[in-house]
Amino acid sequence: MNDILLLPTRYFPSISGAEFYFQRIAEILTSKYNYNVDIFTSDAIDFKALRDPNGKVVKKNNKHFSVVNNLTINRFSVNYDTSEAEALKNLKKIPSFKSLNLSDDCVKSFIKNGPYLGDLIEFFINKPDLNYKLIHTTFFPYFNLILSLMIGIKNNIPKICTPFFHFSNPRYMDLKLVEVLMKFDLLIACTKIEKQILINEFKIPKEKISVIPMGVDYKRFERVHISTYNDYFFKKQYFDKKEINYQLVLFCGYKNFEKGAISILKAIPFILQKVKKVYFIFIGPSTRAFNYESSKIRKYKGVRIINLTPDNLSGYFDKKKLTAFKEADVYLMPSRSDAFGISFLEAWAAGKPVIGARIGATPEVIDENIDGLLVEFNDPKDIAKKVILLLKNKKLRKKLGSMGESKVSQKYTWDIITGKTNLTYQSLINNYK
Repeated sequence: MNDILLLPTRYFPSISGAEFYFQRIAEILTSKYNYNVDIFTSDAIDFKALRDPNGKVVKKNNKHFSVVNNLTINRFSVNYDTSEAEALKNLKKIPSFKSLNLSDDCVKSFIKNGPYLGDLIEFFINKPDLNYKLIHTTFFPYFNLILSLMIGIKNNIPKICTPFFHFSNPRYMDLKLVEVLMKFDLLIACTKIEKQILINEFKIPKEKISVIPMGVDYKRFERVHISTYNDYFFKKQYFDKKEINYQLVLFCGYKNFEKGAISILKAIPFILQKVKKVYFIFIGPSTRAFNYESSKIRKYKGVRIINLTPDNLSGYFDKKKLTAFKEADVYLMPSRSDAFGISFLEAWAAGKPVIGARIGATPEVIDENIDGLLVEFNDPKDIAKKVILLLKNKKLRKKLGSMGESKVSQKYTWDIITGKTNLTYQSLINNYK
């Protein structure tokens, strides 16, 4: 039996690519590869709750608080009242922390980002040596990375991090934060571009970085794609009856500037100049900036926006979400803050063309003019131009979507990704000294 410890920042019902990555790997490692996986995490649902008591947390009476898909989840409350200075003082008393040799500025930044889990620190530091074969954490730059290093050092086991390094976002390119990544025995990058940035910009040895991409539950989307649900399930719920044949442009992700959601809103008036009969669907957590911009755009004549949040959905495989992908004409996420972009895989699994931004890792994920199109980040006119091109060209949409579907079925299923992760784990365990 392979006993391993996963320590993500958050876990379902928190929804994002990093959380889903750990969830699917944990579930498949357990069911297919005879692993015993312990999962420890915060009780935060949204990013705000990582450092602010006004954020959303998982309540103890939530059916997913302790168990998700038959896996036990150990959640700890964030210590919002502990100051950075107090937290740093407490950490300096712990031998495994002192051996990390991190600068005070670095540690304070991680504490500020959260989630600072004092009770979880006590739980592991006071425990006798554990029998885990390795510890794996995600994502950069949150405090659970430092905690994972401490646990790994104390128990003399390999320490792995999948940082989801958003190198196109300037705030991540901070040398004093990246020194934490250098302490891991292995980093898993989602793309070759991410690996090269870590090597070239931050001098992390290439042998300490493996490249394993993200995955998708292809068969789930394939079943939707071949119409297991009634035709137009999503449109019948949210479109006006007379508009059932209108086209659908879909975005799924955090509705902020970084993900490109604000830029999409600004592109809508330009799109409507050429294509009148179209709905814009946004699925994901909202932000004030998005809501403000949306209120402005809705004043334009002919604008049709449907805004769904996680509160409207039952999870990653919610029927409304799956059918939104099935019924979409174009999937659009012109983001600069994705280390990969699971939602591109979801769109391809549903046979849909995608549009991403020509920045960061996305140009490696999307083969331009083969399975999708690229736009300049935060360029509403360029976004509008590419959306109009696809909405007016059914043949091109079908070609790009079909190529994307073929790609995910052959390279990006979660079974394939977990198999690669298992081999990576075993290699590190067997060669660890």
